[in-house]
Amino acid sequence: MATTSEASRRTPATEERNPRSAGLEDMSTIQILELLNAEDQRAITAVAETVPALGALVDDAVDRVRGGGRVHYFGAGTSGRLGVLDAAELVPTFGIDPLQVQAHIAGGAEAITRAVEGSEDSAADGHRDAMDSVRSGDVVIGLAVSGTTPYVEGALRASRNVGALTGLVTSNPDSPLAELADHVVVADTGPEVLTGSTRLKAGTATKVILNGFSTTLMVRMGRTYSNLMVAVVAGNRKLRERTLRILENVTGESPEESSRLLDDAGGDLRVAVVTSVAAVSAESAAAALQASHGSVRDAIRRLTGDG
Repeated sequence: MATTSEASRRTPATEERNPRSAGLEDMSTIQILELLNAEDQRAITAVAETVPALGALVDDAVDRVRGGGRVHYFGAGTSGRLGVLDAAELVPTFGIDPLQVQAHIAGGAEAITRAVEGSEDSAADGHRDAMDSVRSGDVVIGLAVSGTTPYVEGALRASRNVGALTGLVTSNPDSPLAELADHVVVADTGPEVLTGSTRLKAGTATKVILNGFSTTLMVRMGRTYSNLMVAVVAGNRKLRERTLRILENVTGESPEESSRLLDDAGGDLRVAVVTSVAAVSAESAAAALQASHGSVRDAIRRLTGDG
């Protein structure tokens, strides 16, 4: 059976030669760096044009996650590694369950640090990985700058079959995988400085899009208070100091009082914030947070009527 990616013979723009970098080896060090920087600016401009499509994906993802769904990233190579990076960083930053946002990369864990040749070419592997982890109500985002990755194709097909919401992040406006996605986010970055090396500006665009998606999702899910990371997990000295600074910023209390509040809250910054702002006990704050699905703002509103 021919796959969608096999059916498309058009060369993606990400694989074309960039006329601006012709004669690259004849340029000086500064000229090469200036060219790379200029091309990275093109990536940021391309991402800006995706905001409406990305916003629609976030809104639908919020509805799914509030209903108990999880988010899955599927990708290969650079795209897959960027998905792994984003998912891993959400746990300490927003205090989420590691299973709430999961990353799947072609070739498995080994491919995170070392290229596993040929792994991205298997639609069957993508299908299998999705069937093993995705359920109805989840959100599945395929990451494929070329827009043709068979592994991502297999994952999107399987995910759609089980009733998951599907999205595609790509740099190919003509991606044949678009037909498998409910939401298509296209950052049209064009040819790379080094032909076909999509770890450059296409990868940069993917990273920025993932930053936008996951951060906005977490804000909408109530994992922040104003612009503060109140769900941060204080797993080391630096983060303990950060939690205290955040608490001082919210409450206006002294470092000593903030430290006491945090200790009374069992080290949970969200509980400490709600305790102080709503002027309630740590027990009441924790109960309000549980009733508000972890949202600090909603917990404060529940206790005070504003916030």
